[in-house]
Amino acid sequence: MTPLPESPRDLLLASFHAAVAAVGAERVLPAHLPAPPRGRTLVVGAGKAAAAMAACLEAHWPAASPLAGLVITRHGHGVPTRRIDVVEAGHPLPDAAGLAAAERVLRRVGDAGPDDRVLALISGGGSSLLTLPVAGLELADARAASQALLDSGAPIADINCVRKHLSRTLGGRLAAACRTPTRVLMISDVTGDDPSVIASGPFAPDPTTFADALSVFERWRITPPATVRRHLEDGVAGLHGETPKPGADCFRRVEHRLLANGRAALLGAAAHFRERGVTPVILGDTVTGEAREVARAFAALAREVRLHGGPWAPPVALLSGGETTVTVRGGGRGGRNAEFLLALAIALEGLDGIHALAADTDGLDGNTDCAGAVMFPDGPARAARLGVSATACLDDNDAFRYFAALDGLIRTGPTRTNANDYRAILIA
Repeated sequence: MTPLPESPRDLLLASFHAAVAAVGAERVLPAHLPAPPRGRTLVVGAGKAAAAMAACLEAHWPAASPLAGLVITRHGHGVPTRRIDVVEAGHPLPDAAGLAAAERVLRRVGDAGPDDRVLALISGGGSSLLTLPVAGLELADARAASQALLDSGAPIADINCVRKHLSRTLGGRLAAACRTPTRVLMISDVTGDDPSVIASGPFAPDPTTFADALSVFERWRITPPATVRRHLEDGVAGLHGETPKPGADCFRRVEHRLLANGRAALLGAAAHFRERGVTPVILGDTVTGEAREVARAFAALAREVRLHGGPWAPPVALLSGGETTVTVRGGGRGGRNAEFLLALAIALEGLDGIHALAADTDGLDGNTDCAGAVMFPDGPARAARLGVSATACLDDNDAFRYFAALDGLIRTGPTRTNANDYRAILIA
């Protein structure tokens, strides 16, 4: 094996912190702030990065220029602000706090006058946080539909298609409610960085339809709440107005700017590895699919590099981002990143010289308080000696138990940004 400049664990953890720093609000937001308008600047927003973005905006905004607003972030992700209100609410399932705040956001954008400007701070997680069900739907209906979709393994674009057609704020509806110029500043957590998918596009045209939303439940074999199905069927029948579509007049006043995404996070990590004499190889920031299946494909590539020195000579770090999914069949704890790593460890069968990290850049992976985990080549054997079966944990979607036994969990707390998954496979 080629000697590394520091322990594999330390090198991988530092690369994750470099990836997160590369997509932090203070790094990416200031350059995209407009000049103050003649009137007021009204700030609205939602997402796991929304509070950090609001605090950064305040720090860089002229003290004499009017500034006020409201952003919604996940519980525990708030930061102190002076001029912009921050509300913490439920994610990944909406709660009453989020509904009340979303109602306030809808009113605020509608109150903006011709001399005002709206600044919208949007990041991943905004779909749940900005949920405001249409008339006739209750919070419980929205929660039940979201939970079923999250458990099914459906991709985020499908989940957000449904959310947009159950909401008074998502799918371009905030743009429709706003009569003044709006600049949307986005930190993307979705593959492709489509503004209509990031936080379900509250200010973006929605190309999807009620029929598309109804077909999501059929495709993933989910029985939605009766009220949800009835609303979507009535929408297909033309009894409800569609979400605003591309070309609608309301979008002439809206400008979207992408501040950061998964690729920016990977570039930050790549620079870290390069400075330490490890060749970084970015495999892409749009990796999707079932986490354990993606892991098997990556294991085959890592094995080729380790055993045959190609297509890249060690030491090398294989970097990737995107958003894998997990079809929940067991009763364990974990998230898609930890499940990816557990499946990777099993597929590599203890092959020496390969360490890996997978974590969510928001600091939370699935239904745990961890960002993800670090994988060691001897992990399955060590776990077995402790009475923990790697395959049994994978079957039960219980990667948390496996990595907890090996002291491999990563706990960062909320990072207050979100560029989705970060994976690094380090081969010496």
